[in-house]
Amino acid sequence: MTHESPQFSDADYQAFRTFLSQACGIVLGENKQYLVANRMRRIMEQHGFANLTSLVSRIHQGTVPHLKEAVIDAMTTNETFWFRDIAPFDTLRDVILPRLVLEEKRPSLRIWSAACSSGQEPYSISMIIDEFKARNPGALMREPEIIATDISMTVLNSARLAEYDGLSVSRGLSEARRRQFFDELAGGRYKLKDSIRQRVSFKQLNLQDNYAGLGRFDIIFCRNVLIYFAADFKADILRRMHGSLNPNSYLMLGASESLPGALNGLYTMERVSTNTSVYRS
Repeated sequence: MTHESPQFSDADYQAFRTFLSQACGIVLGENKQYLVANRMRRIMEQHGFANLTSLVSRIHQGTVPHLKEAVIDAMTTNETFWFRDIAPFDTLRDVILPRLVLEEKRPSLRIWSAACSSGQEPYSISMIIDEFKARNPGALMREPEIIATDISMTVLNSARLAEYDGLSVSRGLSEARRRQFFDELAGGRYKLKDSIRQRVSFKQLNLQDNYAGLGRFDIIFCRNVLIYFAADFKADILRRMHGSLNPNSYLMLGASESLPGALNGLYTMERVSTNTSVYRS
C-alpha cells in the first residue's frame, strides 16, 4: 500500500521553515516542499495532523512528548560514510598529528567531531590515530580524546553501539581497514573493535547551544554541516568554534566549504593546503 505525500499551503510551509530555523539553524529553500512532505509524512500520519501549521502548533504547545525531537530527527540529513573526502584524514595522519605530537610534543590531544551523525567520522578519526601510532610507536603520551556531538539522540544512540550492517561498512571503508578495525558478527553485521570505539565519547549538542561545557580542542571537525545554515548563523558557529580551539590548532571544514573572508581576516587562520579545507589558528 502506498501513501501520498501530505499537501500543504505556502503558509504551512513558511511556518515550518521558521520553526526549523529557530530550532536548529537549518534554512530550507523556497522549493523544498517535496522534501518536507516526504520526511514529515510518517509523523503526520502517526499523530493525525492535517497540515504543517497544526504540527508546528503542537510542537510549541509541548503537548506531544518527543514530537520536536522526532521532527528534527526526520529533517536532519544523516548521510555519512567512512573517511568522507579522504584528503582531510590523510592530512590529519600525515601533517597535523606529526606537527602536534612529534614537533610540538603536546602531552594530550582533544578532538571534536561536530554533527557526527551515526559515528563514521569520529570512528574514522580514531582509526587514523591507530595508524599514526603504528608509524610512531610511543609518540603519544596519552590516548587522544574524541568528543562527538549531534543534535539527534537517535543517531547518537546508534553510534554508541558501534555496530554497522554490510552496506554501511562498505561505504568508504577499504577491505584492509574493515579487517583490521572490525569484528564480524552474525547476520552480516560488523562491530568496531574496542580500541577504536573507546576513544570516542558521544554527547547531544545543538550547534546553537553554548560550547563552553565541551572544553578546548586541538582539532575540530565541522564538515558538511555549515552548508545547511544561514550565513549569520554559520559565522557565529565558526567564531565560537575558533574560541574553542587551543592556540595553533586546527579547524577542518567540508570539501565544498571555506572560511568566509571576513572571518579569515579577523582570526588570521592559515589554510594548511590548497586541496583541503583545513585551517590552522
